Amino acid sequence: MGSDVPAERAPHEPGIGKESFVKYVVLIYSNPATWESMPPAERDRVLGTHNRIIGELTESGELLRVDGLAHPTSTKTVRLRGGEAVVTDGPFSEAKEQLAGVWAVECDSIERAIEIGAPVAEYDTVEIRPLMDLSGLEM
Repeated sequence: MGSDVPAERAPHEPGIGKESFVKYVVLIYSNPATWESMPPAERDRVLGTHNRIIGELTESGELLRVDGLAHPTSTKTVRLRGGEAVVTDGPFSEAKEQLAGVWAVECDSIERAIEIGAPVAEYDTVEIRPLMDLSGLEM
């Protein structure tokens, strides 16, 4: 059985041939109401797209990590006020779209990172950001 991964994205040996690769975070923002009202067949199709991309990225070696976030109602927001932690229920933002998932990828360009995130943006908003190392020199 052959691979669907293009040769230029074939898996890399750890530390070999990745000198020019950059780590990006793919932030997926979603409106829970959109997903809750979506017909099951459409939800399955969209999640199938997510799973297909995750599989391809795993096979190509570009995927570093995938995390989905729990429903926004389980969020706690913490602010430090007068030296005391003030904790409130819910996400910081009052926006309808909330952070729903985070993918970390390692690829050769921002264009490739956008290519990775674009199919997921059908019902969600996708934000792509380079990840910084601890030196912060990327800022």
